[in-house]
Amino acid sequence: MRVLVIGSSGGIGAALGAAYAARGAKVRGVSRRDDGLDLTDEASIERTLDALEGPFDRIFVATGALELQDAPPEKSLRALSAEAMAGQFTLNAAGPALVLKHALRLMPRDADCRFAALSARVGSIGDNRLGGWYSYRAAKAALNQLLRTAAVEISRTHPRAVIAALHPGHVATPLSLKYGGALPSDPPSVAAARLVDVLDSLDPADSGGFFDYAGKPIPW
Repeated sequence: MRVLVIGSSGGIGAALGAAYAARGAKVRGVSRRDDGLDLTDEASIERTLDALEGPFDRIFVATGALELQDAPPEKSLRALSAEAMAGQFTLNAAGPALVLKHALRLMPRDADCRFAALSARVGSIGDNRLGGWYSYRAAKAALNQLLRTAAVEISRTHPRAVIAALHPGHVATPLSLKYGGALPSDPPSVAAARLVDVLDSLDPADSGGFFDYAGKPIPW
């Protein structure tokens, strides 16, 4: 199995690479730190992915940010700004979608292949009972819609493909602990292993879905 991890230098990305490697996969990782990949710049995405040779059986986008330019997630409407909101959409929604756009040529048309991007339960509209975090929530909801829409199109050319939005749970990384330190958390290695299992458990009928780390569907 050949696996491509986008964002391989981050906590979850590195753990995903290690999890796949432990299962015998040949892993290729790309990141901003190691390859200059900038998910806010389509030219950078295109240049990085055009340098790769496929096919890849699994492509995992493990990027995202809750804080941008040290701006914390908004707690109220008064804190909203168009600039911060645009930044969240660019990185957390458009970025992974553009990766899928340029990575599609790396996915086999006539074989099992899976593409996943890290979403978040807070991107669920139906599950939103606490409010707050306006821009991040909206960006993740947009990502979910982009992946679902792409899954419809891709099913016509890649009938065995699975496109999925995955929620990793609360992972013990510095930023997540900053905003949810009181919540139970899993080390990246545990979260990554669960994500690998969930993605492997899906089939084409699940393509375009939004799932948590236990494989349970999350309401839109």
